Amino acid sequence: MGQKVNPISNRLGIIRGWDSNWYGGKNYGDALVEDSKIRKYLNARLAKASVSRIVIERTLKLVTITVCTARPGIIIGKGGQEVDKLKEELKKITDKDIQINIFEVKRPELDAVIVANNIARQVEGKIAYRRAIKMAIANTMRMGAEGIKVLISGRLNGAEMARSEMYKEGRTPLHTFRADIDYCHTEALTKVGLLGIKVWICRGEVYGKRELAPNFVQTKESGRNGNNNNGGKNFRRKKNNNR
Repeated sequence: MGQKVNPISNRLGIIRGWDSNWYGGKNYGDALVEDSKIRKYLNARLAKASVSRIVIERTLKLVTITVCTARPGIIIGKGGQEVDKLKEELKKITDKDIQINIFEVKRPELDAVIVANNIARQVEGKIAYRRAIKMAIANTMRMGAEGIKVLISGRLNGAEMARSEMYKEGRTPLHTFRADIDYCHTEALTKVGLLGIKVWICRGEVYGKRELAPNFVQTKESGRNGNNNNGGKNFRRKKNNNR
């Protein structure tokens, strides 16, 4: 089971909250398509800003978008000019009032999306894939992750036949629901075709109840990034138990 199901959807409602928070009613389908368009647009527009997660909350006439990024300066721009420009562009997609919040990911090395995208960009820039992966693994483990696993598939080194290679360090227990595992699947477009890159990062285990509603203020206080509250406390407690 753990190998076949997306680790994030597998933990929804247990230790992980949803990235879209609203009640759809009769307009559920339209809102879902709108969310998809917003995410697609933002990921393309902010490709260089190391975006890890886009959380969308809706009220009747207001759409609140929280962008979790490792490089907030690029999105904000000088005196917040870029954010205002972004608001106007998103208004054309949704026809609703837009509020944009920017949340800084303090430790991007522990975020699977950012790690996977960094590897993909390096591979596209003709850096040897083994070197890029090993550097990413070393950086993640140095920042205190319990484990990381990277799978790369495709025509590696321009080989005639596609193959898969996996690199791992530490532990990534996919069957353990309380294990806080972040996951990402991305693609690198090389001159010989697409390479698929999957990254799993285990950031410790969560004990006790975790608040699933997106609350980025409390996340900031607890010192954990991109995730929901009291993760930091639980993470430290797990570490203490291992002593």
